[in-house]
Amino acid sequence: MREKEIILEVKDLKTTFKVGRKKVHAVNGVTYSLRRGKTLCVVGESGCGKSVTAHSILQLLPRNGILEGGTVTYYPETDSEAKILSEYSRSGRDIRSIRGKDIAMIFQDPMSTLNPVYTVGNQIMENLRSHESLSKAEARGRIIKLLGDLGIPTPETRLNQYPHEFSGGMKQRVMIAIAMICNPKILIADEPTTALDVTIQAQILDLMRNMQKEYGTSIMFITHNMGIVAEIADDVAVMYMGRVVEFGSLEQVFTNPLHPYTKALMRSVPVLGMAKGNKLQTIEGSTPDASTVFTGCEFADRCEFATDACRNHFPVETVLEDGHAVRCLLFEEVTKDA
Repeated sequence: MREKEIILEVKDLKTTFKVGRKKVHAVNGVTYSLRRGKTLCVVGESGCGKSVTAHSILQLLPRNGILEGGTVTYYPETDSEAKILSEYSRSGRDIRSIRGKDIAMIFQDPMSTLNPVYTVGNQIMENLRSHESLSKAEARGRIIKLLGDLGIPTPETRLNQYPHEFSGGMKQRVMIAIAMICNPKILIADEPTTALDVTIQAQILDLMRNMQKEYGTSIMFITHNMGIVAEIADDVAVMYMGRVVEFGSLEQVFTNPLHPYTKALMRSVPVLGMAKGNKLQTIEGSTPDASTVFTGCEFADRCEFATDACRNHFPVETVLEDGHAVRCLLFEEVTKDA
């Protein structure tokens, strides 16, 4: 029985890509949940499956992408009937009525997402008027206000301009406007502040927090910046090679990281007041090829605690008494002994 505070639940999600004769396992049984009105931060190195999981939730996969298993369940209201998004057709009316309205996504690369032949105002208006019954004048007024809130100067003029007339940071803010214009119940933000300077980044994060307070928006924030995680997260999912290797509240993960990969990520973060000669620690090795077939833990070859058992046994998720979950053989043994 799911908790009423859960708005989005991902269970054992598996996504693969067929590339030539290879089968790339991008998402390997991801399980996590997003609480109503809270922020879930999904963290990990590039290539760990964070973005593909988000795209799988909204059925935004390319033709060679296949949902091979698992479920994605959306609960619009606490007492409403669940909507199993993973069962919807990719281009069907059911999923299209949810995309952009109930669940919106800020994509990582505005350069390839914005259409160069339409003004930014038209592109924002398309999402707004496809989901809400508004006149062009009413829609234009809402767009101008939102662009102003996002820090875009003279929004009355800028909405009539084309993407090539905007800087990279301005394009990203237009992407954020497209996602936020319908006040969605869930906002999936795929590294939305990557192209922005620190000052604008802080403004965007403040805007998201204010929207969350005003509308009760639930936010899934994908990032590799642990500083942002510490600032905005309620819950944290740490991903590696298409799996969630650790899941818990912000306090649990930051004060008591359990998985060796999480610990390594934490050690690689610069700390205020760090001595000048101190160097940031790095994670040894590199992320394996996603088409590799593993017989054990994917992190074993980079882990300082790995044993032969780690390379020959898939760790299962171990949930500790406080709800802090970790996927590591060490904790399987601890719970067995207990």
